[in-house]
Amino acid sequence: MIKSELLKDRGVLIITPVGPLASSDFEGLASEIDPYIEQNGKLNGLMIDAPSFPGWSDFSALLSHLKFVKEHHRQISKVAAVSDSKFLSAMPNVVGHFVRAEVKHFAHDERDMALAWLTDE
Repeated sequence: MIKSELLKDRGVLIITPVGPLASSDFEGLASEIDPYIEQNGKLNGLMIDAPSFPGWSDFSALLSHLKFVKEHHRQISKVAAVSDSKFLSAMPNVVGHFVRAEVKHFAHDERDMALAWLTDE
């Protein structure tokens, strides 16, 4: 399950996983940001605010996650992984090879710094 908040004035989507990720989470995210991207051409940033990574509810959820990334990575300029999780701290090194967005890790107590980085052009 994912909670999300779209900061329209900054062009930033903040997502917070609060349980295993489901296919419906990615459908909901797409329906939230697609109109914004259509109107503005891109999303300045995506913040993944996650104390830990909860995993996926099933294989279908993993596939939905990959589809969401494939369909949106060109319209998102930056991704900030805000977490003390070892899994998410390694994310920039791995996903940087597969997405166009600039990806950076921030410790959980650096959330404000991450938001500033996402909106700094």
